[in-house]
Amino acid sequence: MSDKNLVSRLFEAGAHFGFKKARRHPTVSSYLYATKDGSDVIDLSKTETSIKAAKETIKEAGMNGRVVMFVGTKDEASKIVHAAAQKAEVAYVTNRWIGGMMTNYTEIKKRINRLEVLTAEKASGELDRKYTKKERVVIGREADKLEFNFGGIVSLPKLPELMIVVDPRHDHIAVSEAQDKNIPVMALLGTDSDASLIAHPIVANDSLTSSVSLVMDELVAAYNEGKAAFVPKPAAEKAAPARRPRA
Repeated sequence: MSDKNLVSRLFEAGAHFGFKKARRHPTVSSYLYATKDGSDVIDLSKTETSIKAAKETIKEAGMNGRVVMFVGTKDEASKIVHAAAQKAEVAYVTNRWIGGMMTNYTEIKKRINRLEVLTAEKASGELDRKYTKKERVVIGREADKLEFNFGGIVSLPKLPELMIVVDPRHDHIAVSEAQDKNIPVMALLGTDSDASLIAHPIVANDSLTSSVSLVMDELVAAYNEGKAAFVPKPAAEKAAPARRPRA
């Protein structure tokens, strides 16, 4: 990583570029430096402070073995978020947010289980033995759709305890569902987003790939650092069998 300080790297990545003033959400006003030629300019010293605070939070999540999920479905961010999630080895949603992923997780889990069954049957050759060629084509389409929608959360053991979102305005349903389930949200958001909905806001350009990549790299590094220090709690010792009362 560069020796330059974080503010300099954010500036070079274009993280200070906000949207037109007309698109500004009032809740981001305190994160702005100025308005130039009708467009807002983000105060990168405040962005730096937000990133450092977010890194401490996500590092702590890693140290404590908490379940984390990354979300970013818009075109400019999906590939970056996908790569970041794989590097951090966490669940992710980068294709499409399916309504109910958090608020109706029991039903979503059934679809995940179905995907796991089809994947296992394909790997073992059981699909070829059980079904005709025509049936396998239909099942293959079903598996592809399930993989597209739920492939990133197959490894999710339970509801996440921290959700990281790139552009909460775009993925507002994910943020809303997280709030319904009391899941804290950490988000990279532009000047058109409502910062009051986010527990850990990072106000910076959320459309430029250079800006998104820099922020995600910082968060992943902090999470992995914390995860490296995670020590699983030993399994509770089995209770000794109760003594039978004497006759």
